[in-house]
Amino acid sequence: MSRAIAIVGVGKIARDQHLPAIAANADFELAGVVTHHDNGLSVPAATTITELHARVPGLSAVSICTPPMARTPLIAEALALGLDVMVEKPPAATVSEGERFADMARAAGRSLFLTWHSREADGVEPLARWLGDRAIRHVRIDWKEDVRVWHPGQEWIWQPGIGVFDPGVNALSILTRLVPGVTLRDAVLRYPTDRAAPIAADLILSGDGVPRIDVEFSFDQRGPQTWSITIETDGGTAVLRDGGARLIIEDKEVDVPGIGEYPRLYRRFAEMAGRAVIEADLSPFRLVADAFMLGRHERVGPFRWDD
Repeated sequence: MSRAIAIVGVGKIARDQHLPAIAANADFELAGVVTHHDNGLSVPAATTITELHARVPGLSAVSICTPPMARTPLIAEALALGLDVMVEKPPAATVSEGERFADMARAAGRSLFLTWHSREADGVEPLARWLGDRAIRHVRIDWKEDVRVWHPGQEWIWQPGIGVFDPGVNALSILTRLVPGVTLRDAVLRYPTDRAAPIAADLILSGDGVPRIDVEFSFDQRGPQTWSITIETDGGTAVLRDGGARLIIEDKEVDVPGIGEYPRLYRRFAEMAGRAVIEADLSPFRLVADAFMLGRHERVGPFRWDD
């Protein structure tokens, strides 16, 4: 029997990823949405989780897809109603806020899933298995995309603490899955003169047994987009491309299961639902906070949506 789930926040990521993943998952049925806008969907809509819950008595879970600011009251409201909660990345506006969520879910006796969708990319787990006991000598991350394509006109993306780290945390989520003990060593953050968040960043990190990890993030990449992680080991070199969808080992493409990121997330959430399971890893988010704490600021030219 499928569980009734609602989407909270019907923006681009919800329409592009969450709604199709729910539709393809027999364990869930979309029972409604929480939004302040006309959504065009043929399910009940309300402006609060409480209002929707009253209209859909069988509601058992919510997937929160709003921007990361002010997530605490939404999660608290859902848990108070006895709902299991799944949260789109990044989990919160600050690490301090995100650290509260696990205790809130534990006290409510409900499941909480703070998701990192890029960890579910098709090539990530096959790469983790290949790494095995190989010694990693160096990691190189190039994560460069065009904010105009992926967040057209979305000014919230330029709020303090976000900017290029909205996509960049995806790379860090994969990195922290593959490399233990990742620590930031140095960072340079480049801010447009008219924005409060960086459009590019260079990071230097290390990990347990990994002396150096070089990272370049950009939110201003024109033409082909770049999402790659190259890992050099004592037993060969592996490259994740296309955000982890492709895996190349020693210049040969590896056949990986093509299930996709969000279908895997909802498959896992279905396993967690009703069992008071908590998955709330904040390690990628802490690295972002560290970058803002230690990063040296440089100013670049102004940003224009229509540039």
